[in-house]
Amino acid sequence: MKARHKRLGLIVAGLAALGLGAALVLSAFQKNLVFFFTPSQVAAGEAPRNRSFRVGGMVEVGSIERQADGVTVSFLVTDTAQRLRVNYRGSLPDLFKEGKGVVAQGKLTADQLFVADEVLAKHDENYMPPEAAYALKQAGAPALAGALK
Repeated sequence: MKARHKRLGLIVAGLAALGLGAALVLSAFQKNLVFFFTPSQVAAGEAPRNRSFRVGGMVEVGSIERQADGVTVSFLVTDTAQRLRVNYRGSLPDLFKEGKGVVAQGKLTADQLFVADEVLAKHDENYMPPEAAYALKQAGAPALAGALK
């Protein structure tokens, strides 16, 4: 084999390895990508089925129900236009309260129940994830979204 053919073979093998590595990285990134949806988007059918995603909005006042086991909690997340029932089994953040911002990550069941694996509460009185503030503004609650930037 000539030296020129060896170099060409090494270049082709290197490019193939680089392409394979890039494909593996992109595949792993795609599997770990989690999208954010509002209750209105979930109600409109825009949220994926059988795939984890995040839903965010405000915890509806009077909607928190704690089960007898002391670990399971059910509550409504609203963007003022729609609301979504969320079930969570685990310890809630200290800042989790009615009327406050929340982001839950989990999956949607066939009967429109969101089963959360993780619940995140806003960390101070002035913070709201940009996606949630935008969603509230789009849902017709600009004063609420502006107050919670």
